[in-house]
Amino acid sequence: MAKPMRAMVLDKPAQWLQLRDVAKPKPGRGQLLVRISTCAVCRTDLHVVDGELPNPKLPLILGHQIVGRVEEVGEPANFKSEISNQKFATGDRVGIPWLGWTDGECAYCQSNRENLCDNARFTGYTIDGGYAEFTFADARFCFHLPDLYDDVAVAPLLCAGLIGYRSYRKTGNARRLGLYGFGNAAHLIAQIALYEGRDLFVFTRPGDSLTQQAAKELGAVWAGGSDEMPPEKLDAAIIFASVGSLVPAALRALAKGGIVVCGGIHMSDIPSFPYVDLWKERVITSVANLTRRDGEEFFEIAPRVPVKTKTETFPMEQANTALEKFRAGKLKGTAVLMIAE
Repeated sequence: MAKPMRAMVLDKPAQWLQLRDVAKPKPGRGQLLVRISTCAVCRTDLHVVDGELPNPKLPLILGHQIVGRVEEVGEPANFKSEISNQKFATGDRVGIPWLGWTDGECAYCQSNRENLCDNARFTGYTIDGGYAEFTFADARFCFHLPDLYDDVAVAPLLCAGLIGYRSYRKTGNARRLGLYGFGNAAHLIAQIALYEGRDLFVFTRPGDSLTQQAAKELGAVWAGGSDEMPPEKLDAAIIFASVGSLVPAALRALAKGGIVVCGGIHMSDIPSFPYVDLWKERVITSVANLTRRDGEEFFEIAPRVPVKTKTETFPMEQANTALEKFRAGKLKGTAVLMIAE
């Protein structure tokens, strides 16, 4: 009988994760068995725990910012990936992101929009994730990781970085860029925006002078509360906070032809607003998941900037503590679970 592995398991939403021994997974065709080193904690994990995302796999092992080493390579699959970095061997370091599988056949996959696949599966949501000693993953959706980063520093790049990057690219060539919320994703993407010469305007909770000062020290030309208007109209704004009332606020801060990008997987209801705030070709859009191309582009630019992460580590057994500190806003950086001994 195969030796079990330890994992933090969610049995039902709104319950604590339970530490228990579970069966060690076996890689199937086209899959990798990965011994996990670290797994960063994401706000999406909180949304799953709180029951705000429907129909999770239950019981479920959370976690979709996974760093580890290939323990075993499954049988070759009967497909060819167009992504250049999807060849792995035993011992390779690998990153496993949110998007875990697509069918490759639906209209979205066939039109280079695999992030919208009708039958997509998601790591730590509909597939078991990284709050465990091992996991398996479809090799097509795994990434080689830049050597610049150690296992702790690179983990937050696998969601906050990737989804943030997709949100950022949706702003096009906007010179004056607003960021609503200055948490993990915003902090990472701000570094790329500044590297590319954008003027950065950061919006925080009203009265959060410490975060506003941190944004200015990073290079923002202005930082203030989300209830304030910036000194100049914005060409684009990304909303990372899951607060629907920020959408009309961001619209009012836009110049003509500007775009508001909603970068989260979940948001509270958006209140009504007058059409004049949207008029003159302003746009509201959302970001869903990521594509493998997003990952390739992001992991190419991140070490050139270089994008720097801030982290706070926890043993895997303290996953509940990490989640609660995240919920309470008491983390000093992205929470990263230390899995490997």
